Amino acid sequence: MATEKAPLPFVYTFMAGAIAGVSEILVMYPLDVVKTRVQLQTKGAVGNDAYNGMFDCFQKIVKHEGFSRLYRGITAPILMEAPKRATKFAANDKWGKFYRDLFGQVKMNQSLSVLTGASAGATEAFVVVPFELVKIRLQDKASAGKYNGMIDVVMKTVRNEGILAMYNGLESTLWRHILWNAGYFGCIFQVRELIPKATTKKGQTTNDIIAGTVGGTVGTILNTPLDVVKSRIQNSPRVKGQVPKYNWAFPAVATVAREEGFAALYKGFLPKVLRLGPGGGILLVVYTGVMDFFRKMRDEKAAKL
Repeated sequence: MATEKAPLPFVYTFMAGAIAGVSEILVMYPLDVVKTRVQLQTKGAVGNDAYNGMFDCFQKIVKHEGFSRLYRGITAPILMEAPKRATKFAANDKWGKFYRDLFGQVKMNQSLSVLTGASAGATEAFVVVPFELVKIRLQDKASAGKYNGMIDVVMKTVRNEGILAMYNGLESTLWRHILWNAGYFGCIFQVRELIPKATTKKGQTTNDIIAGTVGGTVGTILNTPLDVVKSRIQNSPRVKGQVPKYNWAFPAVATVAREEGFAALYKGFLPKVLRLGPGGGILLVVYTGVMDFFRKMRDEKAAKL
């Protein structure tokens, strides 16, 4: 049996998470733009604003707005990735130790992996909400003329809606991240248990791609309805004296299902799963590879002392 890898200090976890997150974003971000556009579309959309699906949306964005529009709003998620991914993986490690001690378990099991992932997701949600709000408002075509960039979104949102508006959608974001991370880390544990153990570096990379992709896919299936309503909640400006149509997560889920049908809760699912399925694999492979590199550096340094 392989010996347990000695833990690295938080700064290394932070750096590995940042590198993994930025790598995934640069490759997969256009799918996130397409997903958001499809999710924000309502029944009244017509012409170039009406999308029949992922590929139709992609083609119309490129044709009518230019290829660069697929990367509109990327500054916020890139700036978000370092704290977000660092929080995801570091919190998962910390919560894992906490729950092992709490329940008297020497090693992780399936139930603890799900619980640990859900707790890490809740922790992560508090970090990402303001960045997500900025990203959503920049990606929405209807908002394109309102904002000149990330800082402009923040300034106008705070001025017009108040500082707390930057945390619009916190509750729905909590549920979104709890469900995704529970599915992601829970599946990674289970898949690693089921597939043959790797004996080579190439085999380990293949196993991580499989485990991460399965985890990302299951997490996406679980959390897409909450992601749909989160996008709508965060894209709804707060007006004093008025209750927003989309306010709390599960009432918003019920509103969308009642007015647009259950299928509307899975709007944007294809680009989302195509991003976060393989994206989950990319995250795990890059994170594991960078952490192994840091461990090798540490061990070589210790050997010289």
